[in-house]
Amino acid sequence: MKTTDPNGTDASPSKAGDGVLGHLRYLLVLSRPRFWLYLAGPVAVGVTYGIGDVSELFTPVTVALAAYFLVPANVFLYGVNDVFDADIDELNPKKTDREARWQGDRLVVAAVLLSALLGLGTFFITPTVAWPYLAGFLLLAVGYSAPPVRFKTTPFLDSLSNGLYVLPGAAAYATVAGAHPPLAALVGAWLWTMGMHTFSAIPDIEPDREAGIRTTATVLGEFRTYGYCVAVWTAAAIAFAAVDVRLGALLGVYPVFVAWVAGSGVDVARAYWWFPAVNTVVGTLLAMGGLWRVYPLWEVVG
Repeated sequence: MKTTDPNGTDASPSKAGDGVLGHLRYLLVLSRPRFWLYLAGPVAVGVTYGIGDVSELFTPVTVALAAYFLVPANVFLYGVNDVFDADIDELNPKKTDREARWQGDRLVVAAVLLSALLGLGTFFITPTVAWPYLAGFLLLAVGYSAPPVRFKTTPFLDSLSNGLYVLPGAAAYATVAGAHPPLAALVGAWLWTMGMHTFSAIPDIEPDREAGIRTTATVLGEFRTYGYCVAVWTAAAIAFAAVDVRLGALLGVYPVFVAWVAGSGVDVARAYWWFPAVNTVVGTLLAMGGLWRVYPLWEVVG
């Protein structure tokens, strides 16, 4: 069986002799480069809001956290996912033209395990206040896909457990600030991930139903899933507004966007692939807002 990278070319590790290059190419596709910033972006945001001075922005620890959550953490997260989804992914069209079906061998499995060990290594470079968030990420990254819990096949727990994407940012904030992040910001970010996860599951409703997989989206159906996303994203915006009204206004783009998708007739499978760009813009603005706390805009342009 062949798999393809996002450009449509063969992404399977060769059984005949592509060697290290073939395995690296496959791991690149497995790690979902389009989504790398979903883990690394929160680290950047967490650091910018946790520092007290711009000189604290780039340190060996902040750079190491950003590096881990940029690539190795994605290899770990999606590697575990693809191992336990190998059978049902046979019916998923996304795995044909955008992502890779599991084709792992011992070297690929070793790379996924190494990524997990690197995650454990983050405990040695961070203060204890960050450890609950790091532990939560590692546990949910496994529990989301792996038995016996396999949250992704339990309606509403699949959505709730996707808060794992928030935890790298919370760990980064705790590392540089030496304290837990504001509760309202943590709740708002968690709600945001719930909406993001459930929206991304809409294109999978039919493949998941055919495979006998129950998710929030398969239970609600497409129309009510749109409503669920609007509700949790609106709640996320309200939670962020409790921290700063400008943050709430920025997060308000999500319920508006999903309402537009639902009412416009745009193919949701197409809109799903716009979100990496939307999230990058929003994440960049969030990070810039954090930087301007310690390095005001008038000093940049002055």
